Amino acid sequence: MDAYIDLQLLPDPEFPAPMLRNALFAKLHRALVSHGQGRIGISFPQVGKKAGDLGDCLRLHGQASDLETLMASGWLQGMRDHLTTFAIRPVPEGTQHRVVRRVQAQSSPERLRRRLMRRKGLAADEARAAIPDSAAERLNLPWLDIGSQSTRQTFRLFIEHLPPQATPSPGTFSAYGLSNQASIPWF
Repeated sequence: MDAYIDLQLLPDPEFPAPMLRNALFAKLHRALVSHGQGRIGISFPQVGKKAGDLGDCLRLHGQASDLETLMASGWLQGMRDHLTTFAIRPVPEGTQHRVVRRVQAQSSPERLRRRLMRRKGLAADEARAAIPDSAAERLNLPWLDIGSQSTRQTFRLFIEHLPPQATPSPGTFSAYGLSNQASIPWF
């Protein structure tokens, strides 16, 4: 990864920042499905400045040619009035690296109970005893609200920035620009 581009959300009196961030990310996800090919990663350089907030800047990381192709695809149509798009820039020398990944919570005890009933043949009351409502996992991570194209349901995409590391980790990125192994430059 030799380049990056920052997309900075602008304050808008009509739309709260989280709504704009969710809309921007949804557009990015669709663009990465078409043009990302696992080579473009993302980060949120302002993460953690406010508790549970990803900040108002989305940074795209990749090779300059991949970022140019993505930006030429017109994926930002309809969002340009709500953000400042900076030029593609080279990654500064001597940067640290960081893995930015998706974390999925086991947050639905009811879903876990249905699964247990299917797998073990338990009755509903037995499954409820085995998995109480208190078993729901709560994550203390920032998230984006994403609408699924296939199911039309909205879900939370929890994002974790792992601690900085001295050397890059190779790998590919998902259509969300996230990875459990591949790192992005952090500066």
